[in-house]
Amino acid sequence: MKLYGYFRSSASFRVRIALALKEINYENIPVHLLNEGGEQYKADYTEINPQQLVPSLIDGEAVITQSLAIVEYLDAKYPGVMPLVPKDIWLAAKARQIAYAIACDIHPMNNLRVLQYLKGELKVDDEVKNTWYHHWVLTGFTAIEKMLGETCDQYCLGDQLSLADVCLIPQVYNAKRFNCDLTKFPRILAIYEHCMEHDAFIQAAPENQPDAG
Repeated sequence: MKLYGYFRSSASFRVRIALALKEINYENIPVHLLNEGGEQYKADYTEINPQQLVPSLIDGEAVITQSLAIVEYLDAKYPGVMPLVPKDIWLAAKARQIAYAIACDIHPMNNLRVLQYLKGELKVDDEVKNTWYHHWVLTGFTAIEKMLGETCDQYCLGDQLSLADVCLIPQVYNAKRFNCDLTKFPRILAIYEHCMEHDAFIQAAPENQPDAG
């Protein structure tokens, strides 16, 4: 397998976590989102991913984009190693509910291309850009903190790692990087601290990637 990604990309972080949890060996191919105007816009990468986003996974002849599609592909291909979507249909729905709240509602408002558009095209200053970022994180986390009240313990779904944790931890990591005040979210923070002691999450962390820095 080959994973095209960027060390700071939270979507790439999700896939790296899943690969580590599944104990899958892969080739990490960096796509720097800032160098030379963004390597994701080059023709050779656009052939792989027409959306010009990361991550992209190549598995033999299969090319898969969109991080949640990749994670569910890996989960279906390797069901016997750390299953990420529970068999119980209610728990599976709860895992996807939290994952989608992050990947579909929080992250699209705050990813790099949105922040670049705010600053470059709309000419907002850094203070306004950061206010925008914080607003969408805090709005989303307020809802997720309540959702977690139904299911959480060490992880989003009790003592079982799932797709929800795979999405939550990168979003918290980025929120911390942007200095969001997360003190109102004790459940989220407790899950984050617990996950970040797990070898797979440590291995997948941005600072531990070959293209970091």
